This record gives sequence, structure tokens and C-alpha cells, in this order.
Amino acid sequence: MISSNRTKVKGLQVHRPLPIRTPSVVTSIGDEEEKKNLTSAETLFLFSSLSLDFAMAEYICFVNKDTLIIKPSKKSPVLLRTVVLIFAMVCGLYICSICIKQSNTHTKTEFLSIEVIERSYPDYDIDKSQIPYLHYPKPETFSRAECACNPVRFFAIVSMQRSGSGWFETLLNSHMNVSSNGEIFYVQERRDNISSIMQTLDRVYNLDWLSSASKNHCSAAVGFKWMLNQGLMEHHNEILEYFNSRGVSLIFLFRRNLLRRLLSVLANSYDKHAKQLNGTHKAHVHSPEEAETLSKYKPTINSASVMNDLKQMDVTAAKALEYFHSTRHIILYYEDLIKNHTQKLVDVQEFLRLPVMNLTSRQVKIHKGPLSEHIKNWDEINKTLQGTTYESFLCTDF
Repeated sequence: MISSNRTKVKGLQVHRPLPIRTPSVVTSIGDEEEKKNLTSAETLFLFSSLSLDFAMAEYICFVNKDTLIIKPSKKSPVLLRTVVLIFAMVCGLYICSICIKQSNTHTKTEFLSIEVIERSYPDYDIDKSQIPYLHYPKPETFSRAECACNPVRFFAIVSMQRSGSGWFETLLNSHMNVSSNGEIFYVQERRDNISSIMQTLDRVYNLDWLSSASKNHCSAAVGFKWMLNQGLMEHHNEILEYFNSRGVSLIFLFRRNLLRRLLSVLANSYDKHAKQLNGTHKAHVHSPEEAETLSKYKPTINSASVMNDLKQMDVTAAKALEYFHSTRHIILYYEDLIKNHTQKLVDVQEFLRLPVMNLTSRQVKIHKGPLSEHIKNWDEINKTLQGTTYESFLCTDF
């Protein structure tokens, strides 16, 4: 029961209740440190509990004749306590739900879908005109590792057999960043139709063509040799479109002295069957002794067809230049490489945008000196070509 003081109010005697002390929980609210940490739900609960405590201390008035007495109820407030309990449970559930939501907010991890977009040309100082010729292949047979961001240029050496292409390719392959994969269309099944040709090209330019020349990881230029009689001329329209769409640069390598080319073709054809070097056929040699052995054979050239043969070679080379003139290309001649070896190779390296290096080859030239020393029926051939557009071929030493 709550103590009270008696007071007269206009003839009425009133019991005034003594001040009710605030519960300790209210005092704790005054703590500044705790105020900052209380959530809205906790504050609601505290004040609701306080209100209910005051409700339990409610007064019941009894009026007598001239006296109003206010005193606390003597009855046990079971119903009120039940309401308080229910309210406390509801508040507890509410606070728990708030805490759970806050916990989920802090612990929930969202995975963002991040798409990595490759830059087609990561070098900011690059010549923008060269962008179509820069490639970043992703081979299936190996990983380029740290070299994956280094651009690769595609090229093809377009030539005819016995025009110095083998020697020229070994020079290119002596560069640490060049992979020229040889005469890949020498095999018939690779050039049976345009579909097989395209599949072969894709393998080469995707760096999945493995050969002894492959430098793979850090190749800066990748290509091969393509002879004009290996499907290139027959499917020139489709191949031209492929070259232009893939940004393939062409290196045309021809021989001005077609008579010397004819001599080399005949001598090489003979050695395929004769195998003069210890029973082995070699299209290219690496020692003066081997070169001398092969040069001992003197082929006989058909004087009746020699003019037509030389003309056909000339026309074929001209057609190749016409078919592929829209590509990015450079034209080289074997004779120029012999005369000005250093400068021409610098031109090629600059064409492929390679670091300029000193290129070397172990190959040795087979037929040296005047043609009269290498053609069996020289007098006949000399007489046939005198006074023609091919007369100059008789005198040159290349």
C-alpha cells in the first residue's frame, strides 16, 4: 500500500500520495553512454514498461459524506499483470525481430557479377592505324601466361618454290619474337577445299599450330609460307576476305631471275629421287660441302618450252599481286636480299613492327657463279633467250 498525507480541500479530506520513486531502469536511461546505444525498439519497451508500472499504482477513490479518500487498491491486479506480461512478450518479440533484421543486414553478402572486358589494344601510345593488325589470341593448347597482353601480328610469306623463301624464313625465325611455321599447305589434305584451308589458318593464327619454329608464349609475329600453287590462287577471293578481316600482313617474295629459279626447281626435283647426300634428300643445306655436292648435277632445260615456262612464272606472280593488292603487304625480291641483306631485313622487321635485331641463317647457297656452269645445254638456252625480254637472265649471278 502506498503511504499518503492528509490534506483538506474545501471541506474534503484527501489522502495525497507520497511521491513515487522512478524505477532504477529509468535512472539508467539518463546515462549518456547508454542513450547512444539504445535502439528505438528498446526505448519503446522501457517507456512502455514505465507507463504500465504507473498504471499498477493507480488510485481508487472512495467518497464518504464529506471526505474523498484516495488510496491504492487492495485487490490483486491479476488481469493487469497478465496484460503487462503479454505486452512485455510482444515487445520482446518485436525487439528480437529488429535485432534479427539488423543482423541479416550486416552479415548478408551480395556477389556482384563482374564482367572483365578485354582491351583490344592496351598500349595507349600505339599507332591507332595499326589496331586492325594487332591480335590477342587465346590458344587452346597452352597458356600465354604473362605474355597474354602482348599483341601478336599475323603474316604470310607468299612466294613460289625455289625463290629463296626457305632461306628468308630461317632469317625471320632467328628473331626471338617471330614464329614462321613453314610450308604448311604442302600437305594436300590441308588445302583440299576452302573449309580445310580456313581451319588450318585458324589453328596457325590462334597459336595452336605447333612446330619447331613456334615460340608460342611471347611471339610478336606469327605466320607461315604459302606457295602460289598450293590452293592460294584457286580460292583467292575467300582467302583475300579472310586476310583482310583478320588483319593478316603479306610478305611477297619473288625472284627476278626466273631462269635461275627454273634451274633450282629442276635440280631439286632430281635430288628428290637421287638423294645425293648419303641417301637423303635435302632441299636446303647448311655447309659448303653439301652445296658443292648438289651443284654437281647439271639439269637440261627444255629449250622449246623455256620461253613459255618463264612467261607463265611471270604471269602467276603478277596475278598474285593483283589478287591481293588490297591487303597490307610488302614486296621483296631475292636478288635485293642478296645485294642489300641488312637493310632489307630491317625493312621487313619494321613492316612487322618488331624490335630490330640482327637476323642470321645457317643455310648455304647451292648454285653460285655463272649459269653456264650449271646448265647442261647452256649453249642452246643461251641462243633461245638472246634478243628476248629474258635475255638479262643469262648474265646475272643471282
